[in-house]
Amino acid sequence: MKSVLLTGAAALAICAGTAQAQDLVFAPGEGDFNWDSFESFSGEYDLSGETVEVTGPWTGRDAELVNSVMAYFEEATGATVNFSGSDSFEQDIVIAARAGSAPNVAVFPQPGLASDMASQGYLTPLPEGTADWMQENYAAGQSWVDLGSYEGPEGEENYYGFFYKVDVKSVVWYSESAFDEMGYDIPETMEELKELTEQIVDDGGTPWCIGLGSGAATGWPATDWVEDMMLRTQPPEVYDQWVENEIPFDDPAVVGAIEEFGWFAKNDDYVQGGSQAVATTDFRESPAGLFTIPPECYMHRQASFIPTFFPEDNDSSFFYFPAYEEKDLGQPVLGAGTLWAITGESEGANALIEFLKTPIAHEVWMAQSGFLTPHTGVNTELYANETLKGLGDILLGASTFRFDASDLMPGEIGAGAFWTGMVDYVTGTPAEEVGADIQDRWDSIQ
Repeated sequence: MKSVLLTGAAALAICAGTAQAQDLVFAPGEGDFNWDSFESFSGEYDLSGETVEVTGPWTGRDAELVNSVMAYFEEATGATVNFSGSDSFEQDIVIAARAGSAPNVAVFPQPGLASDMASQGYLTPLPEGTADWMQENYAAGQSWVDLGSYEGPEGEENYYGFFYKVDVKSVVWYSESAFDEMGYDIPETMEELKELTEQIVDDGGTPWCIGLGSGAATGWPATDWVEDMMLRTQPPEVYDQWVENEIPFDDPAVVGAIEEFGWFAKNDDYVQGGSQAVATTDFRESPAGLFTIPPECYMHRQASFIPTFFPEDNDSSFFYFPAYEEKDLGQPVLGAGTLWAITGESEGANALIEFLKTPIAHEVWMAQSGFLTPHTGVNTELYANETLKGLGDILLGASTFRFDASDLMPGEIGAGAFWTGMVDYVTGTPAEEVGADIQDRWDSIQ
């Protein structure tokens, strides 16, 4: 950290890579990429001699992948992109901004810090028309505009954050062979999911594997459940009010969402090991029961990263964690993602945001690994595998997208009282009492 304090933006070049130093991973004109978008963008810019400094949270393989995309920006414009990744990005970018040595563009892993920096005058609103473009070209476009719009230093609201690279959490995983053997159909509504849960019990099985264990972070998987249930039982504006503490944790809407989670997790017949095992089972180990013979459980709700912990040669598949048909709230999707913001305005910085609008800027990463996008103009056949394509389809089908609520709340709540409160709930404390305790903690830090 001392080097960051002493050298400002130069320190952010640790782990940096220059995109121009590598070859284009896909030759222009080859394959089913949208090369027209690349050629059109290339014809609009000549940034020869300009350097664009970009910093974000990605290191290792992710840094290599973002550099592979930046290479096309360089090829199209003649500019040089220096990307620097840091495990301590959140601290580094604040220090650099306060020292007056911020990069041109910063990649934020969540909106909270970007909002704070916008309010302090450290971000520049995105080019005019970007919000309109987002509404027209991203599935659930208004959701992305809302997530990237913040108040500036004078209290005026502007669009600051362009979301690029998204994760999906509204996913249920299962074993294809286990479902096929029992003849189970994929539920398309929450009503059908609950019917399937009851049917599996009637057939002598256990529907769900749920684990909240995660060391010092035990409890966080339950927060995702509750967030998904908030989006399936309440309009998105109520979800937003909850995130902003405009309605309390013991509001009937929040208590109801907690109890919706409890419908699945607090019934001994519904969850592997019984409800008391939920709090102590490690979340990384909990889905293993999907793949035993016979299955110890049939379904596991978890984000798109969870296959990392599946056994080798598994036959996993997934479906969208469905919405209630009777509540008519559309197809909400819970997730996370990174947003790109201008921290040091320049012609190159503005051009880079324009580049992120092109399908090619998404397709190059899509075709390699670990990238999802709600951009409606991309060729989804280019996803690196069927899992990514299916997850991408969930994003494209979203009527509403909301960011993980606990990541937007103050750390003492979202990464503290909310986690422990969910453990208390599954081990016997009533939802109303849990909500009141969390709210008391929130009130105490105001």
